[in-house]
Amino acid sequence: MNNMDQVITTGIFINGEIREASDGNVYDIHNPARPSELVGHAASATINDVEDAVQAAHAAFPAWSSLSMNERAAMLREVAQKLSADEEDVKYRSRLFTREHGKIARETLLEMSRLGDRFMQAAAFGERMAIDEEIKGPPFDTLITRQPRGVAALIVPWNWPLSILGAKLPQALVAGNTVVVKPSANSALAPSLTLQIIAKLLPPGVVNILTGSASTIGDPLVGHPLVRKVNFTGSTTIGRHVMKTAADNITPVTLELGGNDAALVLEDAVLDDDSLNRMYWGTFGSSGQICMALKRLYVHESRYDEVVEGFTAACERAVVGDGLLPETTMGPVNNAKQLKVVTDMIAEARAKGAEVRECGQVPDEALYAGGGHFQKPALVFDADENLSIVREEQFGPCLPIMKFKTDDEAIAKANDSIYGLCSSVWTQDKERAVSVSKRIEAGYTYLNAHGPMAQDGRGPFGGFKQSGIGRNLGYDGVLAFAEPHTISGSEGFLL
Repeated sequence: MNNMDQVITTGIFINGEIREASDGNVYDIHNPARPSELVGHAASATINDVEDAVQAAHAAFPAWSSLSMNERAAMLREVAQKLSADEEDVKYRSRLFTREHGKIARETLLEMSRLGDRFMQAAAFGERMAIDEEIKGPPFDTLITRQPRGVAALIVPWNWPLSILGAKLPQALVAGNTVVVKPSANSALAPSLTLQIIAKLLPPGVVNILTGSASTIGDPLVGHPLVRKVNFTGSTTIGRHVMKTAADNITPVTLELGGNDAALVLEDAVLDDDSLNRMYWGTFGSSGQICMALKRLYVHESRYDEVVEGFTAACERAVVGDGLLPETTMGPVNNAKQLKVVTDMIAEARAKGAEVRECGQVPDEALYAGGGHFQKPALVFDADENLSIVREEQFGPCLPIMKFKTDDEAIAKANDSIYGLCSSVWTQDKERAVSVSKRIEAGYTYLNAHGPMAQDGRGPFGGFKQSGIGRNLGYDGVLAFAEPHTISGSEGFLL
């Protein structure tokens, strides 16, 4: 075993201190590439720990919120610098992250760097928020200012936990809120260590961290009367439950939920190797476990064979295996439950007569067959629209590819979903790209690309329909953590 790969134990973090769970319990996290390999133990927080964390955040709120926006922004910039200051620690946390999650090493490094970038972005937006809006009379002089809400509960999924933290944590902090963060139980070790770096740079109680089972601590956190904002990223099913639980206290929620992103390849699209490579990574990055991944590919009938050939070739180049190995380009699915969702979809497509092509190289057949959560990239050609692989979010390395004849037909197919998170349009015609994009029911549309590598963090991100409520990222993502406060006086008195 590499010295960097020793089994570790992480605690919870409350009011500036690392603690054990109140009952001392921990749970195990295993390597999804080698499920028999124990990576570490994470503290299993209790309801009592939830109470302590929320009370600590509540107590820290008056002092933190009384700082100026510029003072908080300066602290966020310091955090951004410290996150990457120790190269050896970054390497250690990245390797740990790959071992507990399964994604390839280059993606874990990307997540580590993106977190600091997003702290810098949020700091800049905070300075913008510091300027009150003025409306001069007649009939009144009015100021519109923004006030922090209070304690924010931030709930993060397992697939891109650090990147998703960067879409909500610095925004909550710069707006003046204190927070309780709950990482996913499936990916808690490296995120906890990274969060502790952040929390230790800020006053005690400003950032508190709880790991453990959502079934134990989720409802007590979301439903706590001192929590004034809930920001949840995860499945639509759990999002509904979060919304119901928060409703008891009329707690505002931001929900970034499931997606079944459609890509429309129009007849004039560029389909060279570079374009197909972008399409591939937009689909199969992180083994397809990305909310904004391309999940339904609609291709104009005149270009269908070309896409099938080119996309198949891109998938055949995939090297599936242990994410720590430099040659690996696709690691395992994170957990057995999600792998079964994917393999059941593939099996259903086959059973109903669809052509399924599993692609890619497996250098270590013994590892692949040895119980790890592996699945080679699978393409389903000319898939029936009623198949679950089309109707539902796969969240894994499989993709249905279907034909269309007209733009109207393609748009109707893209919109025929309960989801509306992201989409993409592939064309050389700028005006047509924008026109088609505006007709798609989605919160974000990429042009000639798809997924996180095409994401502009300066813009708001979130979904239509059952893909969620509210927005993360961009200036809107900061505003979501503040309440507008209108101050008005007679004309000439205030302004």
